[in-house]
Amino acid sequence: MNLPSIPTLDELQGRLGVVFDDPDRLVRSLAHRSWCAENGDVSSNERLEFLGDSVLGLVVTRHVFDHFPNLPEGQLSEVRAGVVNARTLAEVSAELGLGEFLLLGKGETAGGGAAKPSILADAIEAVIAAIYLDQGWDVARDFVLRVLGHRIMVVADGSGGRDFKTRLQELAAQLSLGRPKYTVEDDGPDHAKHFRATVSLTGVVYGGGEGRSKKEAEQQAAWRAWLDLNGEQPPGVSVDRPDEEGTDAGAA
Repeated sequence: MNLPSIPTLDELQGRLGVVFDDPDRLVRSLAHRSWCAENGDVSSNERLEFLGDSVLGLVVTRHVFDHFPNLPEGQLSEVRAGVVNARTLAEVSAELGLGEFLLLGKGETAGGGAAKPSILADAIEAVIAAIYLDQGWDVARDFVLRVLGHRIMVVADGSGGRDFKTRLQELAAQLSLGRPKYTVEDDGPDHAKHFRATVSLTGVVYGGGEGRSKKEAEQQAAWRAWLDLNGEQPPGVSVDRPDEEGTDAGAA
């Protein structure tokens, strides 16, 4: 059977930011039914997909419930539906390069299955389930928020939630931390630029973010800083803070 090699699995775990205790769980999450049909009595990733859909839904539901207290039930449902859908999940899967690692049958491979949105969306749900089974709820939650957190923020903003730059500025004022300062860098060609932003308060860097636009990167940085100031561990990008007070690592 054409199973992924150990170096290949190591690369995928690096992209996911999760190291599995049982790598076989990760392999099973990559097994499309077309590959299983060609390799005998092997289970596909469909059961994991079923479980992952529920884990994903609960993570997103709890997150929007906790962090958008001003949104009524109908708008909370809109936010959840805005990120828990096949199109968004396929985008996340593609960004992680998950298609490179999928186990597909010969016909599905020849037909471009590794790039099909439906297959990619199903695969990321199966991977979420594998992470949950192998590493538990906290790691699965952090993974989901790492890959979907900024999308939740953008959708919530469009549904009536205040954007996080505004929320961070208000919180900083309450804590007498002054105005947030953003530093943004970009790379890549003009038609496909990638932006990275940090936000600092009184010279201390509290949040880092990335995105396809300056606004998206700044909003993600503000979101992480807002979580940090509220005593919550931001998922994903870690930002080193200066050891000495007064070092303005993120000043504009």
